[in-house]
Amino acid sequence: MIINNAYIAKTAVKKSQYPDDGLTEIAFAGKSNVGKSSLINTMLGRKALARTGSSPGKTRTINFYSVEDKLYFVDLPGYGYAKASKTEIEKWGRMTDEYLLNREELKAIILLVDIRHEAGKNDVMMLDYLRHYGYKIIITATKCDKVTRNRLPSHVKMLKSSLGIKEGEVLIPFSSVSKQGRDELWEVIENL
Repeated sequence: MIINNAYIAKTAVKKSQYPDDGLTEIAFAGKSNVGKSSLINTMLGRKALARTGSSPGKTRTINFYSVEDKLYFVDLPGYGYAKASKTEIEKWGRMTDEYLLNREELKAIILLVDIRHEAGKNDVMMLDYLRHYGYKIIITATKCDKVTRNRLPSHVKMLKSSLGIKEGEVLIPFSSVSKQGRDELWEVIENL
C-alpha cells in the first residue's frame, strides 16, 4: 500500500483525549525497545513520524497516527524494562488498560516480539491478556534482518513455541531495515 497522507492526529493519556470520529484503529503493543515506532514508520513509508530511540521507553503516551484519514495506527507505551520510575511505568500500564478495555474502534492488535529471542514472560502474559479479551491478534516478529536467512525458520519456530501460538494465529517476520513483512502485514490489515 502506498501512503500519501499520514500524520500524528492525537496524543492521549486518557479516554477523553481519544479521537471521536469512529475510524477503525489498529494498535501496536510490545515490550519497550522492540521496534513499535520503527515498524509504524516503515508501514507508513516515513522515516521519523513516530519517534524512535535507542533507549527503551520512548513512547510514553498513546499516539494516534492517521492513515489516509481512513484509519488510525495506535502506538501504545511499551511494557517491561524502560528508563523510568516504577510509578511512571505503572501509569503507562493503567493508560494502556483503559484504552484496550474501552475502545470499540479497536479492530486488531499487532503484538511485536523480537525474533532474536524466545518470548519473554511479559510477552506471553500480554498475548494471554489479549486472547482473554478476544482481540484479533497479529504477532509480528521484528528485527528479522538481524537473523540470517538460514536461521530465520528456526527462530520463527522458537517464537511460536515460546508464545504457544494457536491454530489460526498469524506470525509475520518483519524488518524495518529491509522492509520484509511490510506487504504481508498490510494485506492482513486491509483484510480487516
